Amino acid sequence: METEPIFQVRNLSKVYRTGEVEVRALDDVSLDLFAGEMAVLLGPSGSGKSTFLNIIGGIDTASSGSARFRGRELCGLNERQLTRYRRDHVGFVFQFYNLIPSLTALENVALVTEIARKPMPAGDALDLVGLKARMHHFPAQLSGGEQQRVAIARAIAKQPEVLLCDEPTGALDSKTGIVVLEALATVNATTGTTTAIITHNAGIRAIANRVFTFSDGRVSPSQINAHPVAPSEVEW
Repeated sequence: METEPIFQVRNLSKVYRTGEVEVRALDDVSLDLFAGEMAVLLGPSGSGKSTFLNIIGGIDTASSGSARFRGRELCGLNERQLTRYRRDHVGFVFQFYNLIPSLTALENVALVTEIARKPMPAGDALDLVGLKARMHHFPAQLSGGEQQRVAIARAIAKQPEVLLCDEPTGALDSKTGIVVLEALATVNATTGTTTAIITHNAGIRAIANRVFTFSDGRVSPSQINAHPVAPSEVEW
């Protein structure tokens, strides 16, 4: 794991206003994420963790503060610049798989490789998450955990520097969730992709290099795991 931060976030705030009502989704958040690490962003719904992930992923914009990716300021980029940033540098995994039903697993992943600068072969991405034997199956022929692993393969096929995962096990039972976490851990270890995982499940914190706890739009100082455990050892 590199010692230089890939993200440097300082005093980041996000305020939503509806009439006279003001909601501070993020309130003066500062943290660094390092290249190659696996970080868990822990907290209940509404704590600000998804808003934070969306801002550093270029999906949302901040109200104030700074978010730098490898020294480049993200706040203030226009839509075209944010689209290029997402395309070239970031992979996303969400709670729901968003696969195209009429395409096979291989074809779903290949869609991303067509627009990426330096993609890995779609079959290699599926092999990395343990789905080589299922690549010609359609989503309806796959379990929920397998569909989520296809979504992970799709995210990593363009070989992003950053993989941002928003509740990737939220729709899965514990046994299936562990398989998905194992896929994420394999990707992180094999490719060195900086991985940030949002969850409200405190058990998942054990797999991370560092844990950030969000509450009411603020973040607590990171907790370092000297010896992260294997996903199979997670207590749900």
